Amino acid sequence: MISVVVPLLNEEHSLDALHHQIAAALDPRGEPWEIVFVDDGSTDGSLDVLTRLHDEATNVVVVHLRRNFGKAAALQAGFLEASGDVVVTIDADLQDDPAEIPQLLAKLDEGFDLVSGWKARRNDPWSRRFLSKIFNRATAIISGVHLHDVNCGLKAYKAEVLRGMRLYGELHRFIPVLASYRGFRVAEIPVNHRPREHGRSRYGLNRYLRGFFDLLSVTFTGRYRHRPLHLFGGLGLLMGFVGFLTLAYLTVLWFLGHGIGNRPLLTLGVLLMVVGIQLVSLGLLSELITSQHEERMDERERVDAVVEDVLR
Repeated sequence: MISVVVPLLNEEHSLDALHHQIAAALDPRGEPWEIVFVDDGSTDGSLDVLTRLHDEATNVVVVHLRRNFGKAAALQAGFLEASGDVVVTIDADLQDDPAEIPQLLAKLDEGFDLVSGWKARRNDPWSRRFLSKIFNRATAIISGVHLHDVNCGLKAYKAEVLRGMRLYGELHRFIPVLASYRGFRVAEIPVNHRPREHGRSRYGLNRYLRGFFDLLSVTFTGRYRHRPLHLFGGLGLLMGFVGFLTLAYLTVLWFLGHGIGNRPLLTLGVLLMVVGIQLVSLGLLSELITSQHEERMDERERVDAVVEDVLR
């Protein structure tokens, strides 16, 4: 079973064409498939179109959210309703080409767990392409997961990748990063990107700013969730060492007879030493909390979190 999850907001003019194009891409495979449309609080006629599609086809599932909760919540709702062994996500604005879905599925068959699309030639305004390029570059540097287009809506997943994954805020942008941190194999292939025909883009500078903070959250929880002392302790030791050198320099000046009481370096040195000690202490407390959490998990849970397969 292949489940195609489509989050949407006010896309009534695109839904019929999208349904037809997805069917044209998946019917020739001869495998069962379904579409899970998630209406994220649309105020136009999208729900009426979805209701008609549901009445006309047995493999159309419609999830209607009470209001606009955002794309992450819409995807989470769609993932919970999807029954397929493979899940494909695609935006409803027709810019993502459903004809690319078989390529994503073929890449999954090569042994990858998640395949992300890469809009190598984007049909978007230059300002959005520019911001997206900066955002993707920053994501690759900070997260260590090097993808050209982490935010492409066209992706294919094995169902196990999505189990236990909680999406909120702007975290839907970083599903490949979250999956990579959990040990899943991530790949990327170029996909066709088409001009927008209906509606308008809802992405602006504010979403990239919110996404940047979510990136820091994802990176921290992914890299340092089980070893917080490595982050806080490392920063604390660095600041403490710089503070120590500063105070050592001022001590030498004091022995040479120079006054240091009115020097800003004295305040800076003391501040760095105090903050360094606080960061190391915060790291130690975080380690205690983490160790208590690990002790509450039984051995089977800890093993299941990291084991992919067992051959007997």
